[in-house]
This record gives sequence, C-alpha cells and structure tokens, in this order.
Amino acid sequence: MKNLILFFALFFFGTTFSQNYKISYLKSSNGSLIENQDPIVVFTSSVLTQIGSQNIFNGKADFPNETTIIDRKTNSFNQVANLNATKTIHSKDSISLGKQTFEYLSDTQKILGYHCKKAKTIVNSNTIELWYTDELKVKGAPTILGQNLGLVLEMVRNGNFVIKATKVEEIKLFPTKPDLSKSIDMLTYKDLLWKSRFTTISVFKEQIINFSDASTRGTRAKGELSKAKAELSEAKSNDSILCFANGTIAVRKIKIPEIKVGSQIFVDVTEQSNGDAYDRTGSFFIIPTDKPISFLDGMRNGVKTLPIYNNGNGKEYQGVVAKENYNPIVELMRFFTPFGVKQYNTLQLKDKNWAENVLYRQEVSDLRTMLSGKEVWVGINIGNYDKGGHKISVNITIHDEEESKAIASQVVPLFCTNNIMEMAGQEYGTMFNNDKGLEVNFKLDKPMKNCRLRYITTGHGGWENGDEFVPKKNTILLDRKEVFGFTPWRQDCGSYRLSNPASGNFPNGLSSSDYSRSNWCPGTVTNPIFIDLGDLEAGNHTLQIKIQQGLPEGTSFSAWNVSGVLIGEERIENRK
Repeated sequence: MKNLILFFALFFFGTTFSQNYKISYLKSSNGSLIENQDPIVVFTSSVLTQIGSQNIFNGKADFPNETTIIDRKTNSFNQVANLNATKTIHSKDSISLGKQTFEYLSDTQKILGYHCKKAKTIVNSNTIELWYTDELKVKGAPTILGQNLGLVLEMVRNGNFVIKATKVEEIKLFPTKPDLSKSIDMLTYKDLLWKSRFTTISVFKEQIINFSDASTRGTRAKGELSKAKAELSEAKSNDSILCFANGTIAVRKIKIPEIKVGSQIFVDVTEQSNGDAYDRTGSFFIIPTDKPISFLDGMRNGVKTLPIYNNGNGKEYQGVVAKENYNPIVELMRFFTPFGVKQYNTLQLKDKNWAENVLYRQEVSDLRTMLSGKEVWVGINIGNYDKGGHKISVNITIHDEEESKAIASQVVPLFCTNNIMEMAGQEYGTMFNNDKGLEVNFKLDKPMKNCRLRYITTGHGGWENGDEFVPKKNTILLDRKEVFGFTPWRQDCGSYRLSNPASGNFPNGLSSSDYSRSNWCPGTVTNPIFIDLGDLEAGNHTLQIKIQQGLPEGTSFSAWNVSGVLIGEERIENRK
C-alpha cells in the first residue's frame, strides 16, 4: 500500500507542477468531416505526451489498438499496442524524433484563439503542413510528426486531408501510464501489430509436393510416413495431411471461422523448387463433400470411381463435371511454378539476381459461403514427375470490414477439367476437339439473381503449334445461347524472368519464360474472369464451353484446363 501511495505521489508531483492539457482532434477529407470517427486525443505537459483515441482512453476501443507515449526529457517515444484483452506489446524509438526536419514559413493564423505558425515537410512524397502554437508552453501533435515544433493544432496532408483540434482543455492528471519495462524491437512490434489485425489460417507449411513411391496417404507436414493406417477418417485433426497421386497432391481438413459478409479473404502460396526445374501447373482447391460421391473418393479408391463425362470422342473424363450425386473440386487459385526458382539459382547470368521463392496471392472473397464457419477439405497439387519436386507453404487470411453493404451469395460448383490427379491416371482436358466440347447440366432448386460464372482457363500443349503458344477463342453458351467469347492470352511473361533461373535461352535472345502463353506465365497466378449470366430461374440449365482445340502432332497433344463455379444471389420474395 505504501508503494502504491508513493507511486501516485510521484506521478502527481511529476504532472501537476507543470500545466497539463487535453487536446481533441477530428479528421476531415475534401472539406467534409469523416463520419463515425473516433476522435484523436492528445494529453501533454512539459515532460510527457500521450497520443491515442477517445475510445482507447475511455476503455471502449476494439482490439487491436495503439497509443504513443513521448518522453520529453529523452526526446524518445514508445509505441504501445493492445493486441487483445491480455496481450500488450511496446517498442521504444530514441532516434526518429531528432531526425525530423521542417521548412519554417511566414504564414500565421489563429486556431481556437491561439496564434499559430506554419511549418512544412515532405514524407513519402506527401506534403504535410503543420500549424503550431508556442503560447501554451507545451509541445505535442496528433501524430508522431511535429512533436518538437510546439503544440500542433492542425495538420494538412496534400491539401485535402486535415486533422484539426476542436478543443483544448487544461487538466489535472494524465491517464495511467502503461508498464514500459519489456520492450521489443520496432520491426517485430510492427509485424505483430499488423498480424493481429486479421485472422491467419496456416494450411500447409513447407510441404513437399513431389513424385515418389514413398509419398503415400497419411504423410505429415514434414513428409514422414505415418505409422497409422492412412484412412481419411484419421485426417480430422488440423495436423493431419494426406498425400495422393504419388505425392503430387496434399489434402487436409481445416476449420474456418465465421466470416462476415463483405469481409475480404485472401489465399497466399509460397513456392520454391526442391529439385524440379520445369514450369508446372499448380492448384489450391476445395473438395466439396456435400454429395454422396466426392473427389476424395477418387483419390482414395482410384479415378475410375469418379463419375465419367463423355463428349463422344471416345475418351472418358473422370470427375470433371457436376452430377446429381457429385460436385467437382473448386479451384481457389490456379498458379504456375517458374523454372526452378531457388534450387537452380546457381545458374548465373550477368545482371540477373534470382528470386528466392515465388509468392502467389489472390483474393477469394467471392467463395465466402463455401468457407465461412465450416470444416472443409482443401488440397494443393503441382503436377510433376520429379523426386525432389517443390516446397510450398499456404495460408488463408481473413480481413474483416467494419461495415458492408455486400449481399451474401450462393456458390454452385459446375466443372473442373484441371486433371490434378494426372499422376494417378486422370485424363487430360482434351474434350474440346469436337463441337460438343465441355457440357454440364445443372439444376437450381431456387431462382438466383445476378449470376456470374467464375471462370479460369489455361491452354496447354508445349510445342510450337500447341495450344500453349497459339491463341484460341473460348466460347461460353448458356442454355444453348452464346453469352460470352474471348481469347485468353498473356503477353507479360517476360516480367517474371528473375523467378526463372532454369528457363532455356534461345538463339533469338529470348528465354522460354519470356514467351506469351494461353493465359498463363511461368511463376504467375491465372486470375479468374467473371462472366455475367443475369437472373436464372429455378429448374434445369445447360452450360457449354467450346474451344478450337489444336490437332495432335505425333505424341504431342493440346489440352485445356478450365474450371467454373456459378455465383449468384438467392432470390428472396416479399423482402421488406
């Protein structure tokens, strides 16, 4: 008790023999106050300044939240972040305040009755104007910038964003100062604060995707064989990873929290070669399990157990279209590995500094209803015949939005010809060699509004006349009527040369990775396109994909990996 009384006595002594002030600020943009804002609040004296928001100091702020404490005696500051109700971090900076420089101007104005002078600086190409007063004999500002000028009552960025004081009050005591005894470095502090602002689901970490007889069902994240029997029922734990198709596919079940409508969902995949030198097709996907047969059955029991699609060309295509008792996989991301990134970085070329890995990052918010609040099977595949293969890590991140007018959508899986079980005998997507092409019949139990087809397409056939290097039109028909047609083509492949150390170089001065391709490049994501289909009534519908697939030459043939899901809004009658 004596220690507590002594603490408050010292604290009161340190803050009452100089004047203490509370300054409130509001932000405006283009002349209008920003709605529903939490005002910035600054407490300051001759020895101490604290910056935060009104809700933080009132104990009503959401997590994470951040305050800044400036020690006037040492000209240093501490950034303090409350990550949640029990975890607080902070970092000290003793250098930055002393490095700030300003141009002092002759302009003056009165703000809240105080005579203010003007200073200007440039930060990251932004012009910042600061209006400050010396009349109160204290210093402070609503941000870390300008803390040593005087008391900053207005900051203007690029002439259109303003933080301006609305009230200056003399007070007796400061808010309680947090414990600053255990500091971390600023880079770690910023990283922890940033990561606390969203939810991260780690799906795979340094998973090997290779071709090997040793890669069987039931392997763990580090690739060791499981001692237990590799039945799918054993993969209920978030730590269980099952491998199929001689190790070229890894799957697991994950739990996704509830995701607010309008929130943003991202997938990121990090890849590097672990031995394979070639560009390969990769896919990160969801395996729907809401019907009697799923793609899991094909991986466990063989591709012949999957429903067959015939288009009349004499081949059987396993598990590529939706049936009454089956839904195909839904691709979250289609990506392509570069030529040997990391593993072959020893292949030196002048002025070429090879990347250490490739990061693929893509928004998948449109597939929210397939993820939110569910346990889902997800998988990743890289088609390859290399024992070393590839090393990958995968995360899903969820970023909440404060407000959203977005409408919840329905997702209906329709087709996927990307033969991710290629190394277990799944047929290539060669069904586009006749007029029927790919055709899927589907039934809607209820009408859907504002329907779109989320369509991913890439052409393959890696020789001079193959469809990889020859532009081909994709035509989409709904209920026998053409609704869209386009030629998918990428001409920016040369932009990714530094991710392709093992790419072959040709006499004409180009590298293989430079060449334009049918909607993909080595080392890139292939983005889906969204095709408007309008409102669809309940009942039966037919969607058809036609592509002028090229003819085989010898043992070489062309194929197309196309996948599509229908996204729409359920029509709600008599909505009030």
